[in-house]
Amino acid sequence: MSDAASGRGSGVGRDGPVGPRTSPELERLRAEIDELDRRIVALFNERAELTRAVWHEKAAIGRRAIRDREREREVLLRVSIANEGPLPQVDLLAIYRRLIASARALESVERERAARDEDDRPEPPGA
Repeated sequence: MSDAASGRGSGVGRDGPVGPRTSPELERLRAEIDELDRRIVALFNERAELTRAVWHEKAAIGRRAIRDREREREVLLRVSIANEGPLPQVDLLAIYRRLIASARALESVERERAARDEDDRPEPPGA
């Protein structure tokens, strides 16, 4: 579709005249979102590091199960209680369910890596 046919460049969109594509306020708000996104990514990675530490502790105390449904329910309940909006509860819970699934996947990878490392260790002399 050409620019003229789509309304781009002509000052007319599908719904009529359009204003400027940006403004100082729009740019400021987007910069704030970008900064917030960087902080969220850092927090996700901090959470992932804690997940790794949890796996190591679970291994140290002999817990074999990756999934802890009761703990997952507790996390989702706490997140639900903490949500004061405007993010809809269903969307927030979907994000956290995915985050929890990612943590389980990370734990699975860590376990596989640890098992490989264990298999690659030489036997001590006289064993």
